[in-house]
Amino acid sequence: MRQTPASLLSAFCQTAKATLVALTVLSLGAAAAQAASNPRYAAIVVDANTGKTLYSSSADGSRYPASLTKMMTLYLVFDALKAGRIRLDSRVPFSKYAAARPPTKIGIRPGGSVTVEEAILSLITKSANDAAAALGELIGGTEANFARMMTAKARSLGMDNTTFRNASGLPDPNQRTTARDMATLGIALREHHAKYYPYFSTTSFKLGKQTINGHNRLLGRIKGVDGIKTGYVNASGFNLVTSIKDGDRKLVAVVMGGTSGAARDNQMAQLIKTYLPKASTRSTGLLVARGNTDEPVVQAYAAALPHTDAPMPIDRPGASVVEQVLAEAKVKPDLQVASVETEKTARLKESVARSAAVVAASIDPVATASTSSVASIQANTNSRSAGWAIQVASLTSAGEAQSTLSRIASKATGILSADAAFTETFTKGGTTYYRARFGGYGSKDEAWETCSALKKKQIPCYAIEQ
Repeated sequence: MRQTPASLLSAFCQTAKATLVALTVLSLGAAAAQAASNPRYAAIVVDANTGKTLYSSSADGSRYPASLTKMMTLYLVFDALKAGRIRLDSRVPFSKYAAARPPTKIGIRPGGSVTVEEAILSLITKSANDAAAALGELIGGTEANFARMMTAKARSLGMDNTTFRNASGLPDPNQRTTARDMATLGIALREHHAKYYPYFSTTSFKLGKQTINGHNRLLGRIKGVDGIKTGYVNASGFNLVTSIKDGDRKLVAVVMGGTSGAARDNQMAQLIKTYLPKASTRSTGLLVARGNTDEPVVQAYAAALPHTDAPMPIDRPGASVVEQVLAEAKVKPDLQVASVETEKTARLKESVARSAAVVAASIDPVATASTSSVASIQANTNSRSAGWAIQVASLTSAGEAQSTLSRIASKATGILSADAAFTETFTKGGTTYYRARFGGYGSKDEAWETCSALKKKQIPCYAIEQ
């Protein structure tokens, strides 16, 4: 039978549609294969208009958040700004402790300071660990106390499987989250703090005479992407939370445990391409994220809070998250903020710290356990078990090795990711050496190509298989 032009066109369209479906199935099959071969992998795509989950893979599996932690640090900073407790031009002092946090960092010396806005931007672009700790101390008195406030806030938002131990995401075996909880936090940041959310689209900013560039390579690469955060430690792999708004469609997507920064970014790009067309164009008119955005701001109390992993909000209308934690712990706070240090509050902090240690021992065995397990986890961040790395130096000082990594990452922006920097130790002739390396390369060719680009910038290097 002779076919008409209309029938030929119809047949062509059906064939094209079948091919597109087959390609989509193949790409999702590849994602499933990656998840099966990589036990750290987890992902989720959530429609930010409706809260509906469009895709998930191990979304409720426990994972290390790495620098995704800073999303909650910023949430609490935005809370404080919203309530007028601090301003964008308020100074953030750097204690000896904060200044000593390992890279990535902005390198402010003890006693120095930056503005709140500069600290916010340094977390978003450079993922600065020293600035995260300094903000934690500004708001929480101590970073440990701030971490308890972070966990309490997580519970109030419905992040029931997340526990924070620090403000930065530096390795801690008990700092855990899930892909689903990180998606919840991403949506909450957009909905609860719309005024400050545009900071997440920052790609670079000036700090003094230095230009600091960001790590999020999807900004500008995919239309509509407006943040949010990257993260990496050896135990977690390469993490990314991404928000995208294209027309009336909005998504928040999470990829955790990527084998490299490029692999993570490509997986995220594929998820966005696949599921953005399936997102709703209509908002329900209600906030997707849980939580009372008008609750009183969390405050920085001079007295440290007794430790509790999972404080559940009590049924007391109008009570702030920190007040709820205090009520559960039956501790009366000193109402002077920690930033106003007096002799009286200093004595109180010392006394409460001793009492808190006793309380912590009874409710948190981790608080009194040997530090050997923590040290062993941290030691794991200094090595790679597989893949290829680029070595840029071998030094006898750990501090010099870390400074070298930070300096080279800044010099080679767009070539290297500071998230992938690490040190590896070895001993020769009784002397300990620290190899300064950047990891996450899946092949020899990828590592050598990157090294070639570095050499053009007069940065000596060589590629090595782990």
